[in-house]
Amino acid sequence: THAMEELDTLSGASVDSAADDYPVYDASAGKVVRVLAGGGAFGDPLVDCTASTLTVTRALHARKIVTLNRAAGVAVTMPDATGTGEKYTFIIGTTVTSNSTTIKAPDASNVMAGLAVMSADGGSTSNAWETAADTDTITFNGSTTSGIKGDIVELIDIAADTWHVKVIGASTGAEATPFSATV
Repeated sequence: THAMEELDTLSGASVDSAADDYPVYDASAGKVVRVLAGGGAFGDPLVDCTASTLTVTRALHARKIVTLNRAAGVAVTMPDATGTGEKYTFIIGTTVTSNSTTIKAPDASNVMAGLAVMSADGGSTSNAWETAADTDTITFNGSTTSGIKGDIVELIDIAADTWHVKVIGASTGAEATPFSATV
């Protein structure tokens, strides 16, 4: 009877709300083993960003593909890394032709650990860059540090204040690292 009362309560509920959480109950363990954030777990898997700024949230952007479609660049701010294991994927949908697209940690205590691999504009060569201990920013300028249509960035919340980052892209001219500490 209790379960039926809960179902009646849920019958008028709104699902797929960014403000709602959805528990995943493991019957064999007898407990909730994970909570999925609303919006990030359900709904459209593609988010198109054409604005000059984007404040990323777990509810709206985790487990989704965010296309960055602004030639004048997008300033992206990540949420605080807390060790959720959530993955955030960004694809440059429009080559950056002025300004830059940046992906930044929310504050200097959050750092990024990982690498960038980019094809060079001469022949079949590539370059790779590692993050530094204080890396908190990725900058794409549409040329030397990447930012060309089709480039992809993946960030995974692996621990408190730590983002794992992987960049695969293309760069031109005097290729350079996209990583820095600017927050």
